[in-house]
Amino acid sequence: MPAPADLLRRIRENADLAAFLAEFPEFDIDRHEPRDEPRLASGAPLHAIAGDFTGGMFYLCGDEPSTQPVLYASSEGEAGVIAPSLPEALEVLVGLPYWRDCLTYSADGDLDTMQSAAALLQQDLIQDHPEANATQAHAAELIGSTQQTVTELVQRLHAAVSSAGPEFVFSDATGEYGGLFGPFEPSRNSRWEGRL
Repeated sequence: MPAPADLLRRIRENADLAAFLAEFPEFDIDRHEPRDEPRLASGAPLHAIAGDFTGGMFYLCGDEPSTQPVLYASSEGEAGVIAPSLPEALEVLVGLPYWRDCLTYSADGDLDTMQSAAALLQQDLIQDHPEANATQAHAAELIGSTQQTVTELVQRLHAAVSSAGPEFVFSDATGEYGGLFGPFEPSRNSRWEGRL
């Protein structure tokens, strides 16, 4: 498994990969300025590695490269671990570029609901970007992986968000953040009417 520093270097050195990650899952390595006083309940250090267009940040937790979970903190007060390592996080981001919407439409963390939302989101992705499958496969290859199934990646994302303990509660100068699972059912999305 590549070390986090090696993977981040690989992204920086490959303009196509960096552009894909910045545009689709919004993992932009040029946006890595942490918000004020980010901290974990455990006291473990946080290392900002990327950001998204809305001000959310991705962090590596801790200092040991072999055991650094990836935590995402949104600009709206939600945070949580999305993968147990950077290689696994990148697999999720490449294969589920709509990963945040999977969490939003999770009915507070129900796996079956997330799977239903993911199927609809994948349809939307292909409709809007017919070349998406090929682009995702190429991005997976560039990070040293193979493209995983949507079903498997949703299971992995759900497990990571669900299993992170209280030591991963995130806070900053604004206070303690809530979790990443959203309250909505897919039926709340008007774009999916007639497909449920």
